[in-house]
Parts: sequence; structure tokens; C-alpha cells
Amino acid sequence: MAAFPQERRPMFSLTQLEILARVVDEGSFSAAAKTLYMSQPAVSNHIRQLERSLGVSLVHRGPHGAQPTPAGAVVVEHAREVLALLDRLEHATAGYRGLDTGQLVVAGTTTLGTYLLPRLISEFTIRAPKVSCQIRVGNEDTVESWLLAGEVGLGLCAATPTAEALRSEPVLTEDMVLVAPAGCPLKDRELTAADIATSRFLLREPGSATRRLQEQSLRAWGLDQVDTWDLWGSDTVKEAVQQDLGLAVLSEHVVRREVEVGFLVCLDISPAPPQREVSLVRRADRILTPPEEAFAALVRATAEWPG
Repeated sequence: MAAFPQERRPMFSLTQLEILARVVDEGSFSAAAKTLYMSQPAVSNHIRQLERSLGVSLVHRGPHGAQPTPAGAVVVEHAREVLALLDRLEHATAGYRGLDTGQLVVAGTTTLGTYLLPRLISEFTIRAPKVSCQIRVGNEDTVESWLLAGEVGLGLCAATPTAEALRSEPVLTEDMVLVAPAGCPLKDRELTAADIATSRFLLREPGSATRRLQEQSLRAWGLDQVDTWDLWGSDTVKEAVQQDLGLAVLSEHVVRREVEVGFLVCLDISPAPPQREVSLVRRADRILTPPEEAFAALVRATAEWPG
């Protein structure tokens, strides 16, 4: 997007944008002045300066109070975005105050604790190098039990917790994929459930969020009665697929490297396995420590799975 040349760039302040938004919200200059603890002439002067800087009229004074002009409505919309961004910035950085010491203990379900948490902790230690970090990894039920017992302050889970005492907020999504050994004759073509009906499927252990999605996929394909084996841990399932012991539905991030080097292939099947949400979980009544607050802010600011 082209920027204004230096000599033509409008000169205005965040204060002026905030005052404009308040005038529009309150519907009058006097009401805005009262909530801002300013005089009405001072509010009017800020609006005039902003109009002069932008070269357009922003507010129309009429019988129904102060109303934004069409240009004013656009400026107010952008002003709200700017002010909201500053609020988020303040919230995100507030947690990093007072991080000269302390410990961060976080937990992740098997996939997330193995493939996502180390990447997030790596970034966190750059920002808070004096905080000692510990990662715990377990299946969904285990992570929930740690959170409920207060053994960890924060957890990353791939399913909505069932315990009412836990609070969950979605932060990322990931795809699940159907994987097969590299030499599988089903690769490189579109498949239906009938094409895989005679295959064995390798499932994670009961209590795993991945296991629930694997079973959901089999139901969607009408393969509830297919031959299955239970294996403990995503790495075990992944290795068993490489050894041609069966097919498996796993997180795209669990198998990314093996697919890239050609040890595994992702099969193209309709309907595709479901996406799943990655959620940040905590006990609802827990007061987070500064390191926990800082790590939560980092997770919330992560728009996509780190590379």
C-alpha cells in the first residue's frame, strides 16, 4: 500500500482519534467533553485540527446532535481499529513485566506437547530468558487432571475440556490427514470409503483427543467395523504406518517431516478427516503468575502454527 509522501502525510494524534470516536459515541461535543474531563472548546479544537489534517469534514452538528459525515464514519471505523490494536498491544506486553525470575510449567496433549509447545517455549524464552520452563506431555485426560490439580497453570488441548472448572479458548486450527506407507498403491488418486474398507486402521490409546477424531473419521466413512489396532502415542502410530501395519488419521504436523522426505504419503479421500481446534486451557479460578500471563499472551498472538 502506497504511503503518503513525507510532505503530504496527515499529522494527527491518537488523542484526536479517541476524541472523535467519543464525540460520535456520545452524540454531542458537550457529552464527550464531560466523559473525557475536558472543556467543550478543547474537544471542538481537537476535532477541527483533525479535520484540517485530513482535509475533510468529519462531524455534522444538527438538531439530533453530533453525527459523523460519510468521511467521518470511515475515520471513526479506522480509529476504533487503531485503538483496539493498541489495547491488544498493551495486554500482550503487560505480562512480560516482572519476568526477571520465576517458573513456567505448561502441559500439552501428546501431539501439541511434542510438536507445538517446544516451538512456543523457544519464542517465549527469547522474550523472558530468566524464566525456567517445564513442559509436561500426556493424553487429553491426563492434561485435564494436571490442570484441575493445579500442577500446571496452562495447557494446550485438542478438544474442549469436559470439566466445568476449566476454561478454554480456541487459538489455532490444524488439519487431520489419512496417512499410508510410501509404497501404498492407493496414493495419487481420489479415494472413497470403499477403497479403504479392507485396510487395518491404527488408533491412538483411549483418552486421547486424536483417538476421538480417528473414530469420528471412521464413522464418517461408514467403517465402524473395520479392523483396528490400539497403539500408544502418535510416534508409535506413525512408525507402525511406515512399517506397513495399517493406515492412520494423524495431525498434519505429526507427519510433516516424514511426508516431506517420502517415508509416508497423505491419501486423498472424501470426505476428508476433520480439522480440529487447538485450545488454551486453564482453571477458571486460577490467578496466573506473570510468566503464565506472558505465555498466554504469546499463544493468543500466534496466528498460525509456528514453522
